[in-house]
Amino acid sequence: MFSAWILPIVLSYLVGSISFSFVMGKLLKGIDIRDHGSGNAGATNTLRVLGKGPAILVLLLDAVKGMAAVGIGYLFAPEQEAVWMSSGLAAIIGHNWPIFHRFRGGKGIATTIGVTAVLVFPAGVLAGVIAILFIFLTRYVSLGSLLYTAGLPITIWLVGYPSSFFWLSLVITLLAVIRHKNNIHNLFKGTERKI
Repeated sequence: MFSAWILPIVLSYLVGSISFSFVMGKLLKGIDIRDHGSGNAGATNTLRVLGKGPAILVLLLDAVKGMAAVGIGYLFAPEQEAVWMSSGLAAIIGHNWPIFHRFRGGKGIATTIGVTAVLVFPAGVLAGVIAILFIFLTRYVSLGSLLYTAGLPITIWLVGYPSSFFWLSLVITLLAVIRHKNNIHNLFKGTERKI
């Protein structure tokens, strides 16, 4: 039980808790990025505060965290998809509420992309195309992020993945909504920042 479930989930949470946005802020400008821009430790705020290059690197590294977490789950329990999924979810939670940074993290979208790229790649691509289209049309990253996570349960169901993947995607959607609460409020008010 410990090695098959608890250990991979704890390790994945710790991997998710590594904040590359925070690291970039410290390395490049000696700042805590959470004290600047939107206050979020993620790729979008990195773009606003540090520029394109660091933002792309943060996006990729945050996605790799999600992929690594699924890999950790697989290494500890190669025949238990539920462990893979739980490990991926633990990395997203770690990104959002990192133990290394007083539980002030990002919104988990890049890490979610990494998790879904490994677990449900075709469904993730379908949801991603919709999200990118809306970001391109509206220039609201938050709207695209929400549409990506909201689209995952639908695309996972359409592609025909096991029901356990569908339920995981609903949890991911819920986490995204929780972390984007202020963005949702701003979108309805018309005050959300564009890229």
